[in-house]
Amino acid sequence: MASRGNGPDFIEALARGLDVIKAFDAAQPTLSMSEVAQRTDLARPTVRRILLTLEELGYVRASRAGFSLTPRVVELGMAYVNSIGLWDVARPHMEALVERTGESSSIAQLDGSDIVYVARVAVPKIIALSVAIGTRFPATSTSLGKVLLSELEQSAVDDALAEPSRSGVVVRHTPTRDELERELAVTRERGWCLTDEALAAGVRSVAVPLRGADGAVLAAMNVTVHAAETSVETLLDEHLPHLLRTAAAINDDFARRGAVPTVQG
Repeated sequence: MASRGNGPDFIEALARGLDVIKAFDAAQPTLSMSEVAQRTDLARPTVRRILLTLEELGYVRASRAGFSLTPRVVELGMAYVNSIGLWDVARPHMEALVERTGESSSIAQLDGSDIVYVARVAVPKIIALSVAIGTRFPATSTSLGKVLLSELEQSAVDDALAEPSRSGVVVRHTPTRDELERELAVTRERGWCLTDEALAAGVRSVAVPLRGADGAVLAAMNVTVHAAETSVETLLDEHLPHLLRTAAAINDDFARRGAVPTVQG
């Protein structure tokens, strides 16, 4: 169970409800009431009330096998994505990028020491790890994560990496802190990052930053390829230029969006 707040306005019941939702994962999409209680460290009567409430709201369904989340839970994540307008702005550009390269493209943001996928346009490829909206990976083993970390002040990098990963993923290679610092410096200087089978065997990707109207980094976007099909040279010589142009187009759209005055009602 996550650490609790202690402020006077902290709502414990809401925190417990979120704990119950987060108890479900790909490994165990269906859980009994007892299993949810064990995973959340909550009393069984409390779990029962929360699950029945979530069921009534449409976020959980009950069956003989137990409880499972419904697709309505996706609305919670999409509320965030839609609130920053990221998907609306990026989608047509990402679709065009995927059409040009024939490879999948994703957008992620930093959450502690993890990246979280917030947008994706995929092509059918067999890779070692499945990716969907909301998927988390350790930032230091991904091109997206290194791009995002490279844009932070040193103290912010320290704070981010101090948080344990919540991805549950065992990566193929985690850089040492010295290695990471060198990689972040190079990424910062050239404006993109390549990772070659660090996250998992066969996964190779290159990523660039996406910036808002004020120039601040909002997210990172990548092109991912299968290492057995696409060489590093092809990824950098052919796909990276398309990725850079796509990111520039998205950044321009964000800049124009930010320049539009808000109408006061």
